[in-house]
Amino acid sequence: MLVKQHDRVGRMADTLEYSLVAFPRERFSDELIAEIQKFAPSQLEISDRDGDGQQEVIISHLYIERRLVPLNIHLQECFDAGLAQPEARQHLEHAVVEYGNAIKDLVAANIFPGDMLWKNFGITRGGKVVFYDYDEIEYLTDCNFRRVPAPRNEEDEMSGEVWYAVHPRDVFPETFGPFLLGNDAVREVFMRHHADLLDAQFWQSHKERIQAGHMLDVFPYEAERRLRAHIE
Repeated sequence: MLVKQHDRVGRMADTLEYSLVAFPRERFSDELIAEIQKFAPSQLEISDRDGDGQQEVIISHLYIERRLVPLNIHLQECFDAGLAQPEARQHLEHAVVEYGNAIKDLVAANIFPGDMLWKNFGITRGGKVVFYDYDEIEYLTDCNFRRVPAPRNEEDEMSGEVWYAVHPRDVFPETFGPFLLGNDAVREVFMRHHADLLDAQFWQSHKERIQAGHMLDVFPYEAERRLRAHIE
């Protein structure tokens, strides 16, 4: 409900619910019809309700979502194509930059994604990165962004356990790096464009700005695609 009611700023996938949706029968392969009949027979009806000889597939209850390629799969496809190929490297750079842009748009809308792994974001056929996994989503203003304290001694520095107090809604942005930036090519692009996402001050300053009543504009299109007003 949070996602349904919140300003999604074009960066959060929404699910639309429909009943009694009719499709032309020719859009369905026989294999797909057989699969629906096997797993959801009560939701399927095939009929010629207009009496014109054209069969329709009627789905009683369905959810429609925008088609996305999970971002981790998209990046893997870039790696598989070989980053020595200019097109593959261009696609990778675009995806990483868009990933950071998506997070920053969510931040502007007072949303903290929580789990920021690549697999929780998808890329549309138009190249826009969208967040779709809402298990750990929170309002930015409900989070407390902190820097990792300096180790008190050598034992702290070598410890495999956290030596400092962590409260329920504490977030340590500098710890995002090891989970997101294991690939050198991804890391290079990310650090060039979005290194501030690893800085607690970036997040905390946006939280304070929102709490003070200031909201940033979020534009649905990239700068090069926006209409420009020519002022004489």
